[in-house]
Amino acid sequence: MSYTHFKYDLDDDGIALVTFDSPDVSMNVLSSAVMDEIGQIVDRIGKDDAVKGAVITSGKKAFCAGADLSELGAGMADLKGLPEDEAKQKLFDMAYNLNSRLRALETCGKPVAAAINGLALGGGFEITLACHYRVMAFDTGAKLGLPESLVGVLPGGGGTQRLPRLIGVMNAAPIMLQGKQFDAQTAKDQGVVHEIAAATEIVDKAKALVKKDEMGAKQPWDQDKFKLPGGGPYHPAGAQVFAAASPMLRKETWGNYPAQRYILSCVYEGLQVPMDAALRIESRYFTKLLMRPESRNMIRSLFLSKQSLDKGGRRPKGQEKADITKIAVIGAGFMGAGVTTVAAQAGIEVVLIDVDQSNADKGKKHATDFFAKGVAKGKISEAKAGELGDLITATTDYSLLKDVDLVVEAVFENSELKAKITKAAEEHMKEGAVFGSNTSTIPITSLAEASSRPEHFIGIHFFSPVEKMNLVELIVGEKTGDHAVSRAIDFVTKIKKTPIVVADTRGFYANRCVMRYIEQGMHMLSEGVKPALIENGARMAGMPVGPLSLQDEVAIDLAYKILQQTKKDMGTAYKGSPTDEIITTMYEKERLGRKNGKGFYVYGEDGKRLWDELDQFAKDGVLPDDRQPSPAEIKDRILYAQSIEAARTMEEGIVQDPREADVGSILGWGFAPYTGGAISFIDTVGLKAFVQRADELKAAYGDAFAVPSLLREMADKGETFYGRFNPEKKAA
Repeated sequence: MSYTHFKYDLDDDGIALVTFDSPDVSMNVLSSAVMDEIGQIVDRIGKDDAVKGAVITSGKKAFCAGADLSELGAGMADLKGLPEDEAKQKLFDMAYNLNSRLRALETCGKPVAAAINGLALGGGFEITLACHYRVMAFDTGAKLGLPESLVGVLPGGGGTQRLPRLIGVMNAAPIMLQGKQFDAQTAKDQGVVHEIAAATEIVDKAKALVKKDEMGAKQPWDQDKFKLPGGGPYHPAGAQVFAAASPMLRKETWGNYPAQRYILSCVYEGLQVPMDAALRIESRYFTKLLMRPESRNMIRSLFLSKQSLDKGGRRPKGQEKADITKIAVIGAGFMGAGVTTVAAQAGIEVVLIDVDQSNADKGKKHATDFFAKGVAKGKISEAKAGELGDLITATTDYSLLKDVDLVVEAVFENSELKAKITKAAEEHMKEGAVFGSNTSTIPITSLAEASSRPEHFIGIHFFSPVEKMNLVELIVGEKTGDHAVSRAIDFVTKIKKTPIVVADTRGFYANRCVMRYIEQGMHMLSEGVKPALIENGARMAGMPVGPLSLQDEVAIDLAYKILQQTKKDMGTAYKGSPTDEIITTMYEKERLGRKNGKGFYVYGEDGKRLWDELDQFAKDGVLPDDRQPSPAEIKDRILYAQSIEAARTMEEGIVQDPREADVGSILGWGFAPYTGGAISFIDTVGLKAFVQRADELKAAYGDAFAVPSLLREMADKGETFYGRFNPEKKAA
């Protein structure tokens, strides 16, 4: 019998080597076809008397990346229009399919070991947990983990039941609830794997464990007198863990993420019953979770849409993928040094140019220091760090641009300086090379006026800090050509970041929307709302940091410079707001944000606290307690202001695909991930209800909540953004 996704070899000792190796893909994933074959193989192992045991390994660099969420998303789409009970049953059957297969594996009566050669995440890790023995390679960078909660789902292949039974609830909690991954040595120390070895030895060691079979082909939880490590819900020690878990979870998630709450419920309920019943409990919660909009939206935005964009899904038609091997970065400050770091990290040769050699050297040192930290953390070898550093040439010599594929200009927000650099660079750039300006607000069309080849001029907007932020906005000016867009996509995807393509406007997409967020914080401050309530209300809404804290992070002096440039560019058309006065005052008081230890917060070795003189910005004084807004009111102001601006960018054609708007909002400035993004938030609330609430907010707080005509039109027609701007239909 042959299989599509597995190779099956029986050795002379009667041990079957089952090698997971799906064709035509670089990474094994768990699809329905894979699960069907697992079922067939388990049946064969159990029934064939010639088989004494089995070892499961992978034929690829990684063991298995987890479930095929694309297939899951398609399966969920097929349930639309079905009665709720029928949809739930179909979802449960789909969820329980993997659980039943893996339960059959661990109860087949033959010892089974996993030889984990590389990354095993999600369902891949759950396969190994269903094996009686585990051996893991220590020399391949292999990691184990259950990252499902990060995309709005829960481990659905027994992970919430087997892992706590194996290492205890306290040790399992961060792996399940926070998606933390761990390496071979940690896995051995915690008792997740039985042995670690070099990759060339793991199969032989796994076979040795199968031959010895100290557990008698039974999992610990199927043995007589099994005791849960650390105790269960009614054990004194275990009860303390659960007592602390709920409030801690509430503190971290503000109740916005049902996946984490359901995981905790799975563990609490499942540990009180035998494994067969526990797995059904897990599948029930998995089903319940998938019926929630938070889960569907997060899967769509954080996995399906992001994956499509990461693969260059917005490449213009007719353009082919190309390899970017050498770039130049002009401006060795914080942003330029960050771009240099991630480019070299991706194996790209970098010419780092600054007006002063010492500045260029300092920018290179930023990168080499970053690589050195990787060595200290065991992420890369010292030799590799040296190789990456050697890719960077720090210089003042523009003639070295002669053979670069792309230039990233990363100087501060000043149109005249950027124009000067554009002309200097183009004197040396080869034909077809692309010039990208890393500007956060200045329209690209105006910057391209300095270029003699505007069709090769594009905006490449990185977010700070570059090493951590995953989004890059590619801004298309009036004369930007498809070649420039395609090459920019090649660069961004090679450095493992997510590109979105947007049309040209002041602030582009992300900054236009995030400015509405910060603006609401400033407006509330001027209205007399307590700063702590503003910040905590925003976090309750799902934002990673409050608007005042965010302004400190991006730097108040930068906000001031952007304000001055915007006033200059717009002239009499510029309309001021309470934000202007607050930013100007802070700048004049030299409160520049985190960068100099004082902004809206005061920063010290023991953390940060709100500056106690913020009351000065309340125009009519701080409101008394009985007139302070409710957290729900703040939440609506925070989310609606941003979403309305996102909708406005779609009306104007700045963003044309709701997937980009959603992914960009989450990755770019942290828009409440549980919503699926700024556009998904509107669709989930419903256009009619959203417009009605926005009108109420406008009446109370002004034009920031004035909905664009597109929203009102869609509300009248009963439309959604993902219906009207359906990306799948466009692709077809």
